[in-house]
Amino acid sequence: MIYTVTFNPAIDYVVRMGSALLPGMTNRSDSEECYFGGKGINVSTILQNLGYENTALGFTAGFTGEAIEESVRKKGIISNFIRLPEGMSRINVKIKGEAETEINAQGPKIPKDAQDKLFEQIKNLVDGDILILAGSIPGSLPSDVYEKIIALLSDKKIDVVVDATKDLLKNVLKYHPFLIKPNNHELGEMFGKVLEGDEDIEIHAKKLQEMGARNVLISMAGDGAMLISEDGNKFRMGVPKGKVRNSVGAGDSMVAGFIAGYLQNGSYEEALKMGTAAGSATAFSDDLATKEDILSLYKNL
Repeated sequence: MIYTVTFNPAIDYVVRMGSALLPGMTNRSDSEECYFGGKGINVSTILQNLGYENTALGFTAGFTGEAIEESVRKKGIISNFIRLPEGMSRINVKIKGEAETEINAQGPKIPKDAQDKLFEQIKNLVDGDILILAGSIPGSLPSDVYEKIIALLSDKKIDVVVDATKDLLKNVLKYHPFLIKPNNHELGEMFGKVLEGDEDIEIHAKKLQEMGARNVLISMAGDGAMLISEDGNKFRMGVPKGKVRNSVGAGDSMVAGFIAGYLQNGSYEEALKMGTAAGSATAFSDDLATKEDILSLYKNL
């Protein structure tokens, strides 16, 4: 079974405007939409769309948490969220006018007993499972929570995927995660420099391997993606042609597509291809990509 963890799920309230946002004045929208997710839930959604059953774990609170859980159920995703006694799951406001403006909420506090419940769920994973940890850590959780979770699985044969940044990512490398996915800017930030070109990116991706990562997937937006695999190969993939409509969830879709592609035939090259197709398909859509959109791009890569 594949498991995803979303520590701080959210409802993204997207407001579209034909003009610039005017601070201090009443603004009128052209349209509004709501999307239910969070990085782990986004991964779960794409995996489900591609036909891979998975279980979504994490924390929810309040009426917004109930709405998120209902959305996950409607997508056919198995879930086992831990309900928090106080607060409400986040509503993030995304204003899309002449420029994009975002207001991201903090989310509910996660008490220690709820954290312990998640740890107990993680302990029940068995050999052959896949665990995907994605996103930042809420302030009410210890900064080493990723490390604590992976350490719980150290005596089991479980592939762990980590999509995080800076120290949150660097500190888990000693546990030899199956896959990490920084983008090129995040990769540079981890080493305190701006990376120039493919060669520079490859050199620093291999440094993360030396620190413990098995496979390093680097997303580069319109410049495609690079994979440095544990068998010593480098794979490079461009992006298909299309109009970018939405950047939210594209990286999560790439992670899900990579895992789906790898499970399909065990090929890292094909995994990169499916990951690129999934990430691009979401970028070309208003919401997370459908299976049909992903496979259409996959065939043409």
